[in-house]
Amino acid sequence: MSIKPPFTELEIKKAGSGFYEGYSLPIALISKITMALLVVWALVWPANANSALGSLNWKILGDFNAFYIVIVGAFAFFLFIVAALPQTGKRVMGRAGEAPEFSNFSWFSMMFGAGLGVGLMVFATAEPMGLWGSNPVVVSGEVTGNTEAALQSGYRYTFLHYGIHAWAIYVVTGLSLAYYAYTRDMPLTIRSALTPLFGKYVNGLFGHVVDVLGVVATILGVSVTIGFGVSQFIDGLYAITGMEWMMDMTGDAPAPGTVGLVTGLAVIMGLSIISAVSGVGRGVKYLSNLNLVLSIILLLTFVIFGSFLFAMTTYATALMDYILHFTALSFGPYTPQSPEVFAAALPEAAKPLAGDLMAGATNAWGSFDGFKSGLEGAAAALPEETLAAVYDAGNAGRQFGWQAGWTTFYWAWWIAFSPFVGLFLARISKGRSVREFIVGCVFAPTLVCFAWMTILGGTAIDLELTGDANGVIIGASNTAKLFVTLGEMLSGGFLTAITVMCVVLILTFLVTSADSGILVMNTIMSGGEQETGIKHRIVWGVILTLVIGTLLIAGKNNGGADPMEALKSAMIIGALPFTMVMGLMCVSLAKALFRDGLRDKHSAVEAAPAE
Repeated sequence: MSIKPPFTELEIKKAGSGFYEGYSLPIALISKITMALLVVWALVWPANANSALGSLNWKILGDFNAFYIVIVGAFAFFLFIVAALPQTGKRVMGRAGEAPEFSNFSWFSMMFGAGLGVGLMVFATAEPMGLWGSNPVVVSGEVTGNTEAALQSGYRYTFLHYGIHAWAIYVVTGLSLAYYAYTRDMPLTIRSALTPLFGKYVNGLFGHVVDVLGVVATILGVSVTIGFGVSQFIDGLYAITGMEWMMDMTGDAPAPGTVGLVTGLAVIMGLSIISAVSGVGRGVKYLSNLNLVLSIILLLTFVIFGSFLFAMTTYATALMDYILHFTALSFGPYTPQSPEVFAAALPEAAKPLAGDLMAGATNAWGSFDGFKSGLEGAAAALPEETLAAVYDAGNAGRQFGWQAGWTTFYWAWWIAFSPFVGLFLARISKGRSVREFIVGCVFAPTLVCFAWMTILGGTAIDLELTGDANGVIIGASNTAKLFVTLGEMLSGGFLTAITVMCVVLILTFLVTSADSGILVMNTIMSGGEQETGIKHRIVWGVILTLVIGTLLIAGKNNGGADPMEALKSAMIIGALPFTMVMGLMCVSLAKALFRDGLRDKHSAVEAAPAE
């Protein structure tokens, strides 16, 4: 009995002439109109846009916290199974005997640069430092933040956010796209990944919606990454030149100002558009190789002049701790704590004051001392032991708030980023096996990210633990922490040289991410064509610039506010629908791999000679 062949008759109607020749008109127009409306809203009514996006962002984080935590955990375990099974892991994404298009070095450097390059530059010091001071173990009161006792739990969550789960998100998308593109000759576009489930229905409106969600998520995910990178780029220029016109000097510490952010964005996006028009085989490849070389130099600087022994000890213990807690980290969501549940857990003396006590007791970003100092009237007069019991009663609320505002934010960010990174990984991975793709794109970069986080972040923490930094690294902004750490570690001309190199590295990482994103968006709009028109790359480069610029201005609208606020909120909103698409991708790929396995067995039986 024969097995029905897979559906491969994907038809994406494209314009035959005019400006959009070779492009899907519905995908292009809907995507551009959506982004244009967002730009106009943020430009004309910045305060309203910032407020509305922030409110919807927190509602989504609250309502879908458990969904995000569980589904991302499922992504990781799904890939473990696919890689481990012989019948699925050995499949080659391409024709029999087809060699990979890029060398292992170029493949890894492009993967590294497009995936987490900017994130590592910004957060290699900021993430461990932040989680050292605030993580679920600290929030629960078990240990005190910014102490040696908080080091293990801080790195547990650092590894969680930048480890297997992050790369699993990218690879779910990338593997799905690569498998259908190179084994079934289907277009390299998002809807192709759902053909085993929906067949011919992806040719119509449903397919257009799926691709539009991919484009929108890509724009917003790349925008957040570039936003953080531009801020760090300006911090680096300030560290070199001392030019205050780029900075907002009104806060406790200098921070990139609106003029500086917009100027930096214009420079970076101009270079990105130039790189994008050169194509993946030239601009992206060469810049990625340069990124990797400069990254190695930066890493060696911290190895030689930083706290390498402390970092390696931390790496070993943190990796073991991460492995031991992996399942709990993958499937341990928190739910909101209701006022009724909070009140029921209070001591009798505090129950009548539950309304006055709940906000402070469930604030994940505060402390017990901060909780006490914020009380007024009868609540402030409660005995110390009663207030301690009240604070303990709010632990569930603090855990939920922390997870929703930190881990779930990251999952949403990586998911929004995944159409870009996933499609780009698929684009550069033709000829590789499924197992090679998963191991190379999940486990290898995970270990590299861990090394970055422990060597750079560990040095910063060690400088604070020993008292050498005296709190200056902790007090610096996230995007400035790298340069402050370098300033505490080095001096003189060498410090200047390394700082300049870091600025160049940030610039090249940003250009690589932006031009790769531009290429990916055009690939989706063109129905999977890998070679797209230069004029469309330029248009999408301009659109991306406007989205980032207007949302940065909206986020900075309330003097001193986080410029990234509106960008992050828009990204989280755009990520939710694509998260559901990714869940369907996993089901679809499982079905495709199973059915292809059956077809291979059937073909082998038919080809066997009769005895």
